[in-house]
Amino acid sequence: MTRVAVIGVGSMGRNHARVYNELPDADLVAVADSCEDMSAAVAGKFGAKAYTNYVALLEKEKPEAVSIAVPTALHKEVALACLQAGAHILIEKPIASSLEDGKAIIQAAHYHNRCLMVGHIVRFNPAIQVLKKKLQAGDLGRIFQIFCRRAGPFPARIRDVGVVVDLAPHDVDIMRFLTGMDAERVYAETARRIHTDHEDLLFGILRFPDGITGALEINWLTPTKVREVIVLGERGLFRVDDLTQDLYFYENAQTAGEFWDTLKTLKGVSEGSMVRFALERYEPLKAELAAFLKAVRGEAPVAVSGEDGLAALRLALALVQSGETHQVVKV
Repeated sequence: MTRVAVIGVGSMGRNHARVYNELPDADLVAVADSCEDMSAAVAGKFGAKAYTNYVALLEKEKPEAVSIAVPTALHKEVALACLQAGAHILIEKPIASSLEDGKAIIQAAHYHNRCLMVGHIVRFNPAIQVLKKKLQAGDLGRIFQIFCRRAGPFPARIRDVGVVVDLAPHDVDIMRFLTGMDAERVYAETARRIHTDHEDLLFGILRFPDGITGALEINWLTPTKVREVIVLGERGLFRVDDLTQDLYFYENAQTAGEFWDTLKTLKGVSEGSMVRFALERYEPLKAELAAFLKAVRGEAPVAVSGEDGLAALRLALALVQSGETHQVVKV
């Protein structure tokens, strides 16, 4: 059983604590938060020790693995302390607030020979996992475009970053995950409509190799949550509803039958059948933390590496830069 701790038990961190408490191979020994009442409440609920000072937690409890769910600006400071103390770490996305900080965390993880995983939870949605397998199997033929929508009301937990750095890493990571490629250039339009400190609206375009285009619609202005991924290709269109964990396929009837199977030649597009796949649903966070613990025990590679997290942050920051300068940014 792996001794684990959670540093930062706000809205996301308390879920990490809950899931660790549910996993049979995890022993949640302690949590830390600068808010004493919050730390005590979460620790008491799950039978762990409460700390307000994470350095004291590391020194006294010596956890083998730590989830870091503090504000983004503190990621580097906390991550380096955990690695120095000998702990493997999972950092909630984004990996850091700057590329320099992200690189420093990656270098420290290599130096201390510890696992570093970044919490890109959307990868662990069962619908995304099945979609990845279907794309790898060639069920869509050539990919033409990926479109991601991530919209909803402003989350009170966010104080230190805008909507792009907070939410875009999810979707640019999914684009990288599904295509197996890095974007070559980006363009974005951003705006501050309600929240004056940072941008709260983004529409972005990404260009990938092989002529694949990506599009992002992200905001904190929509009264209801929308979480959608659409992948368009030769054989039709896949659509994922991230909230319901549903995966749909809309067939291009022109690619059905023996002609396509023999020649793989696209002659046109017309409406075909629609399929909603039967999926085994599960909690993505539980799958993510189980994967992290497997990596800690050496049973599997790290599912989302520090380099993956850094690539997602690089794209998000490029989108911010493009929105500010109104220029295409090469990445």
